[in-house]
Amino acid sequence: MNIIHFWRALWGIVGRELWRFVTQRERFISALVRPLVWLFVFAAGFRAALGLAIMPPYETYILYEVYITPGLCGMIQLFNGMQSSLSMVYDREMGSMRILLVCPLPRWFLLLSKLLAGTGVSVLQVYVFLGIAWFYDIQAPWQGYLWLLPALVLSGLMLGALGLLLSSFIKQLENFAGVMNFVIFPMFFMSTALYPLWKLKESSALLHNLAQYNPFSQAVELLRFALYAQFNQSAFIYVFVAFIAFMAVAVIGYNPSKGMMIKKAGV
Repeated sequence: MNIIHFWRALWGIVGRELWRFVTQRERFISALVRPLVWLFVFAAGFRAALGLAIMPPYETYILYEVYITPGLCGMIQLFNGMQSSLSMVYDREMGSMRILLVCPLPRWFLLLSKLLAGTGVSVLQVYVFLGIAWFYDIQAPWQGYLWLLPALVLSGLMLGALGLLLSSFIKQLENFAGVMNFVIFPMFFMSTALYPLWKLKESSALLHNLAQYNPFSQAVELLRFALYAQFNQSAFIYVFVAFIAFMAVAVIGYNPSKGMMIKKAGV
């Protein structure tokens, strides 16, 4: 095996995912409608409840809509990671995933290629969402949109690896919807996507601790700082370590001799 084989496999997996994304326009629209509803409708109520302005990390007072924008970017990536995992379960039931995993390339490379494909789709969705938000006068410094790209890639990989890990334990496609709701909503609402951490501490010490160590909270903080051309080192380390951990367990889960797939084969 040489670099050409790895490149062809990577491009084949990424191209297949991009083609699936292009042909499924409703998936693209639904990925945008969800955060836009939060931005245009629910933000007004939350702003009234929390006050007209709050203190974000870059130490200036701004409207609540601007504060939650990075959290909604994280929402797009979270749902996209779960959607990509849903396609993994579907491909496994149809047999195409088994064909992919028996090729001579390393399994970790194949799964990472799948993650990169899903992350690329989520990054595209986020920038389209930010483009719409720009016309709503929710604007960041132009440097922030460049700083945001590597942060989106890392957070997308981490959330995609989490979805990949979950998909290794799901036996049937019908069970995945319940698992998605069980994971997505607690991760999203027990995070700093909608409320600053100090507000959560005023409400509940337990909720504050859960939000503080929630991997999604760290991903949102990484995006929030990056959008304003700042680097959050602690959030970067946390998200990177979480990605490595989720990815390692997912690779084991998709190992036919060690992981969950051997159990599924006997079902």
